[in-house]
Amino acid sequence: MRDIVFTRGSGWIPVVIREDGELRLMLGAGADANHDPRTFTFPVGEAHLAVVREDLPRHLLLWSAVLPLCAAAGTRGPLDEDAATALLDPVLLASPADVDALFRRIPWDRSRLIAHGADIDLLERGEVCAAMRSATGTPDEKRAREHHARRRRAERGVVLGPLDAAILRYTGQYAHGGTVPRRLPGAVDATLLPEVMRVIATAERACAGMRIGLDPRRGNRATDKHDWKRVAATVDAAVRHAHPALADDTVRSVSFLMCSETADRSRNTPAEEDDAEAAADRAGRGGSEGKTALLFTDDKDARRTWLRDGPRSASAEFWQFVGERSAADNEVFTIEDEERGEGIQLHFYADSAARITTVGEGEGGSDPAYRVEYSLVDGLGGYRKLVSAFARGGCAALEPYGPWIPDAAEFERARRRRREARRGPSRK
Repeated sequence: MRDIVFTRGSGWIPVVIREDGELRLMLGAGADANHDPRTFTFPVGEAHLAVVREDLPRHLLLWSAVLPLCAAAGTRGPLDEDAATALLDPVLLASPADVDALFRRIPWDRSRLIAHGADIDLLERGEVCAAMRSATGTPDEKRAREHHARRRRAERGVVLGPLDAAILRYTGQYAHGGTVPRRLPGAVDATLLPEVMRVIATAERACAGMRIGLDPRRGNRATDKHDWKRVAATVDAAVRHAHPALADDTVRSVSFLMCSETADRSRNTPAEEDDAEAAADRAGRGGSEGKTALLFTDDKDARRTWLRDGPRSASAEFWQFVGERSAADNEVFTIEDEERGEGIQLHFYADSAARITTVGEGEGGSDPAYRVEYSLVDGLGGYRKLVSAFARGGCAALEPYGPWIPDAAEFERARRRRREARRGPSRK
């Protein structure tokens, strides 16, 4: 039987319960293996209950001191009740000087106290009891997150000026640099907003007209990493040149905002418009050489047939097929023109491709004879050019995108040389 004896009525502040006739402090902290909150309890006395009832600062200090013990319990371990009960008298009943001395010796959760209004300067000086005179029962989690972010930056030697802080608040990345940035003008002090907008305008001018294409190799909504890096580098250079006093964190946040917005525009662009070469196919630039039917397959034996009189170009249809099917264990895709006996195989895992041409029909039930030639491919843009060229003119149209190497061993050596070149000179 569990009854609540005392609670402050809101949030996660520990409550006092009576369980099987015994007073216990109960608090939620951490999570189990299923990410559900864990609950811990440990025994308290009547004298401790009296302080918890009447003294909010001491109640919060006890919570702060016990939380590291909960963290030590992990996802399934028990709370060290002896260690928890050993904190009761020193935190709740001792003099302020002794409490301050205790908190200089033990681990404690700073963020809980800051969220509940503790004076940060006094906490930094080790005067925890004095710091808690401003404590409130209602937490301000934003205050705790921002303080934690400032400490992390300080550990990296990062010092933000007022404009830096304002820009990071504008992008929503002051407390969490990894979150997707947004435009939050209301989060910025009105006196700094015009300066913030000048920096943003610099970034917008730098990347105007640039695009971040989709990368179907990683799904129908994934963006091209090479395009992302290109936009980020362009914005980064422009902002640093125009506003050299800005911190690195701030410049990265502005670049992240521009890249995210550019990528969103690409995700909302229909696939047909996303592929300029496919649009050329649709317009009939391939002339009489254009394919009338193509077969798409992957490494899992999935098949899709494209017909010329369909609603979409071969390139757009193929890349949609890739976006739907590509996975870590499915990175080889083939386009075949069965009528002409030729095809191209794309090896996404190796940045390479093979063009395959039938050179002789099989006799007596034997397989046809094929000529296979290999080529290195430079990222998604290289693959798009190969697909579009093959859709227009077959293997002959692939010739400009070589060299095409017929010997597999020679091709492996070429691929090894490129890999070593990308790694740079070895260090001895």
